[in-house]
Amino acid sequence: MNFQVTVLKVLVSYPDGFAAMADLKRDMAILATSGRDWAERTKRLAARLPDLDIFSQGLVERMNGGWRITDKGRSVLEIMEARPTPAQATELPPIRAVEESTPATTLPPMPSIAPVRGKRERRRRQRDAARRRQASAS
Repeated sequence: MNFQVTVLKVLVSYPDGFAAMADLKRDMAILATSGRDWAERTKRLAARLPDLDIFSQGLVERMNGGWRITDKGRSVLEIMEARPTPAQATELPPIRAVEESTPATTLPPMPSIAPVRGKRERRRRQRDAARRRQASAS
């Protein structure tokens, strides 16, 4: 699993692009244990921009106990996910030129981790309700 690509993918899944560290760690743990497909996909995406450094390139910023993806980070992620044309397959644009170019065709979007979050929250609420029922029955 490529850490930096995973950070970008997790952050972009949040409506405002911001995730508190606890949420970010939880989501990354889910993806890290989700199987070989995720690891292979992030490696493929990372190979398209081998010099990726999300902080020094200004793709992610640290703020208020969490991280937020920048507009530049969203653009880089779109470029990484774009299907290369035969001419582009051998050469990718440098990250500095990201704001100037736009991808023509993109891969299907990565599955959202939002359903996993919702399922986990429902289970947690059900457990809490069961514990309250048991405590009030005693």
